Amino acid sequence: MANHKATQKDTRQAAKRRDQNRYQGKTTRNAMRDLKADGDAKSAKAALPEVISKIDKLAKKGIIHKNKAANLKSALTKSVAKLS
Repeated sequence: MANHKATQKDTRQAAKRRDQNRYQGKTTRNAMRDLKADGDAKSAKAALPEVISKIDKLAKKGIIHKNKAANLKSALTKSVAKLS
């Protein structure tokens, strides 16, 4: 455990950020999973912008790399286009 007050605070902040990042990442992965499992083209098209927005937010915050975000969005868009 850290000995300095500033280091203890930094440890607390890092744990808080890690929990928030894990929550956001897991929520986005669940949304992507649900979108892929959705067999209805109309509802998938409606849900796609929301999922893309979540992916963009993860990339903006640095939780995932911007190229990974682009690859995920491309794959999801292709899978939704395949449904129609």
